[in-house]
Amino acid sequence: MSDTPDTASRLDELEMRAVHQEQTIEDLNAAITAQWKLIERLERQVARLAERVADAEQSAGQAAPVDRPPPHY
Repeated sequence: MSDTPDTASRLDELEMRAVHQEQTIEDLNAAITAQWKLIERLERQVARLAERVADAEQSAGQAAPVDRPPPHY
C-alpha cells in the first residue's frame, strides 16, 4: 500500500476520531460512576428514612390516646 497524502490524511483523521472516542468513553464512565455513587447514597438515605417512619408509626400506635376536648370547646 503506497502512502499517499490522501491515505495519510485519512489515517490521521481516524486516529483523531479514536482519541476523541476514548476521551468520550472515559468522560461517560466517570459520569456513570458518579451517578452510581449518588444512587447508592440516596438508596441508603431512603432506607434510613423508611426505618424512621416505621419506628414512628410503631411508637405512635403504642402510645396511649390523649383525652383532650376537641378544638372547638
